[in-house]
Amino acid sequence: MSQHSTLEWTVVCPLDRLDPDRGVAALVDGVQVALFRTADGLFAIDNRDPVSGAYVLSRGIVGSRAGVPTVASPLHKQVYDLRSGACLDLPGVAVTRHDARCRDGLVEVRLRRED
Repeated sequence: MSQHSTLEWTVVCPLDRLDPDRGVAALVDGVQVALFRTADGLFAIDNRDPVSGAYVLSRGIVGSRAGVPTVASPLHKQVYDLRSGACLDLPGVAVTRHDARCRDGLVEVRLRRED
């Protein structure tokens, strides 16, 4: 099992700047993060699509599969679980998931990095 280190929370933007069910890219401590606001909450994953290598996941299609909040890559349409980062179409493929929260009306992200 891999180890993760967590960093400090970083303020990204006011919550009202995030449109429901649309992604937005943000640079957090040098990492491109895709942020999503859905009915299920706030989610943050790496913006880099692990299949194509392109930084496009923030432009993906937000949806759900069997009640799981998801985003589909705009390039090859692989679907990722926003809660875990796991690809639901390709076993063993995943995108790094980061912590996201709203505090005092501000969206904050805490990166998770492989040790």
